[in-house]
Amino acid sequence: MILNFSNDLQKDMAEAEVYEDWKRAAIKYDKKYRLDHWKNVDQTRRYDYASIRTRLEALRSLRESKDDHGLLFALNEGIHGNMGGMGGVSLYKKAKFGTKQLIVEYVEEIVSALEYLSKPKVTSISLEEKMEFFQRASHCFGRSALLLSGAGSLLYFHLGVVKALWEQDILPSIISGSSGGSVIAALVGTHSHDELEKIFDPEFISMEVRQDVGLLKYFSLFAKKQIPVEEVRALIARQIPDMTFEEAYDLTGININISVAPAELHQTSRLLNAVTSPNVLVREAVLASCSVPGVYPPVQLAARNVKGKRQPYLPSRKWVDGSLTEDLPIKRLSRLYGVNHTIVSQTNPLVLPFINENKTHNDFWEIVKHTTMVTTKEWMLSASRLLQKPIGHNAFLNKLVNGYVSVVSQTYTGDINILPSRRVNNLFTALSPRSLEEALALVMDGEKSTWPNIERIRIQGRVSRALDKVLENFEHEIISSAERKDSSREKRA
Repeated sequence: MILNFSNDLQKDMAEAEVYEDWKRAAIKYDKKYRLDHWKNVDQTRRYDYASIRTRLEALRSLRESKDDHGLLFALNEGIHGNMGGMGGVSLYKKAKFGTKQLIVEYVEEIVSALEYLSKPKVTSISLEEKMEFFQRASHCFGRSALLLSGAGSLLYFHLGVVKALWEQDILPSIISGSSGGSVIAALVGTHSHDELEKIFDPEFISMEVRQDVGLLKYFSLFAKKQIPVEEVRALIARQIPDMTFEEAYDLTGININISVAPAELHQTSRLLNAVTSPNVLVREAVLASCSVPGVYPPVQLAARNVKGKRQPYLPSRKWVDGSLTEDLPIKRLSRLYGVNHTIVSQTNPLVLPFINENKTHNDFWEIVKHTTMVTTKEWMLSASRLLQKPIGHNAFLNKLVNGYVSVVSQTYTGDINILPSRRVNNLFTALSPRSLEEALALVMDGEKSTWPNIERIRIQGRVSRALDKVLENFEHEIISSAERKDSSREKRA
């Protein structure tokens, strides 16, 4: 009977079509198997619960007693996303929904303390001192980023992932995309909140997918017809507005990052965004990142000049599929934005069969499998590098080996990895065109694969989102204050 009840609840989760239904079934499952009791009890070997409980009670006491300087001093001791190991994967795998209540309470207390100190009524600490603290805290705590991998014909999975995060208001403001992932990153980062509400409507998704699937068949390795370049450009133009990275950021507040690889030898890859290439046009960046060698021709990037006119960007160079050199630009995102927490939607057909959802390998055979794969990868890389010099005179072979080294040496996982429920172990299947039904099923699979990670993403990104909001409010306050002063001067004059 218990087994049947378990099966029924797992079936309810598997068949849920909206997050609230999945959440309801997951909570029932946790209650039935006393996992809610596990969540309400501090003790476990999975993290340092004693230190977190002590710090939680100290912060709460300082805030409730309105000891402003004491609270600021305590927060200055450090706000860490993984204090006492509370960010560990195992803490989010025990129950179907959520984690230890102590972790939730601690994170919420940190947010309450930050919001309390940011209020204008807290006058014992100057605005300058507050600004200095919050900027430093934001820099030290870091932030989350969503990375959308190369996708083949699986790019609709990314759309489902983004939709699920957006609906829960936990979509990171830093999003990167390569190849098919760049289409979804650009789609989200070039449309306002109201426009996204329309885009994520199921009927609108069906209509758009219906138009896309007919053209995407040309991107298959088995396409017999020559690819219609102008039709592909028209498809991108229909989905992505004609704007620069800087204009997109000003509109949405989302930092789009698109990876492109050089078409020529001896050039380096680029990560295009509002910081490094503010005047580059997003459309051309997407086209370049989707330019699969042998399927679609290399693309020349375009940018706006000082007069706002379109002109070539680096006219002597052309660019191709970004996933060949930097599928997941984790190090560059860390350097540019202080990213130290990554959410990866991974559908790259070249690597999907070989990656594990988690970074931990506790099972004996998982450890053996992981070690074997790492060792094999290093031997293959070493052999390829040894070949680079002898074949250097052959341009084709040299390019082939360089490409292999670039693909194999990359990192393809992050802190939280969202993978399709059905693994595609056949590369040719992953690159085959999709029917309308298959594309819509991928969108739903992206949503469902995201739901079990929602609470972990919400909890682990809660502090950074609060810090961003506080700093945004401070900026508005400073601007408003300056405007009031200017207005007062004008009146006196």
